[in-house]
Amino acid sequence: MLQRLPPLSWLRAFEASARHLSFTSAAEELNLTQAAVSKQVKLLEHYLREPLFHRGPRSLVITKVGAAYVPKVRDAFDRLRQGTEEVFGRRRAEVLTVRAAAGFAVNWLGPRLTRFFAAKPGVEVRFVSSVWSDENEGERYDLDVRYGTGQWPGMHADRLTWEVIEPACSPRLLEGTTALRKPEDLARHRLLHVMGYREGWATWLKAAGAGHLNAGQGLQFDTSLLAFEFAAHGGGVALARSSMSEKEFASGRLVRPFDLPVAIEEAFHLVSPEGGMDHPHAEVFRTWLLAEAEADRGRASV
Repeated sequence: MLQRLPPLSWLRAFEASARHLSFTSAAEELNLTQAAVSKQVKLLEHYLREPLFHRGPRSLVITKVGAAYVPKVRDAFDRLRQGTEEVFGRRRAEVLTVRAAAGFAVNWLGPRLTRFFAAKPGVEVRFVSSVWSDENEGERYDLDVRYGTGQWPGMHADRLTWEVIEPACSPRLLEGTTALRKPEDLARHRLLHVMGYREGWATWLKAAGAGHLNAGQGLQFDTSLLAFEFAAHGGGVALARSSMSEKEFASGRLVRPFDLPVAIEEAFHLVSPEGGMDHPHAEVFRTWLLAEAEADRGRASV
């Protein structure tokens, strides 16, 4: 059995020759010599161990095997062409690409996006989510939402959130013999951590007067989405950031065992190149996003 695909150049030569039934015409289309096209088809036949054409002095006739193979090759090239166009064709020139951490995209950005498209129906946006944004990734984007203190060399950062952290758990953890009633009760429960945050359980426990508890015990997750899901099923107590937890608290899946929110310095920021944004719609999206962030801040201060 064949273990790998034949070279695409051979397949292109075969498909063009089958379409024109002429090596000469195929060569003109592919900007090659007639001898080069004929050789590539011959190499493909040798690789497949089957003749694809009957060659006459002035004619080229495709074999039954060749006729059966050509629609497969043509379909593969069509899919490759369509896939390339879908991913790359219009993205650079027309579609604004915005990247955001998955948890922020689902819990904060997603619920607000309908307002943007209602206000700007002609703007096309492509969203790329990641667990944690890494400036060294190969993915290209026009705007990026990152979590941190707002200091990234060569980048301009607009603050989007003003975070407080507080424990969040399933309502069932407020009942029974191990019910959560005061911060010290956390010693009897699993703490859920999200990797990548500088300010976490140690910060909250110290502010709550329970710094003597073991802030490192429990489970670690790479996204708030999974930590919240695990907490909602009674698996432990998550430390919720206000920008990520609004939907969870509103639904009742998670509750606050204590009324002890602690303000922190880290936040989500909209990051763009310091020299300016190239995409014509980048400023439109930035202006809308900052207005949403400011509205959130105003509601939180009421």
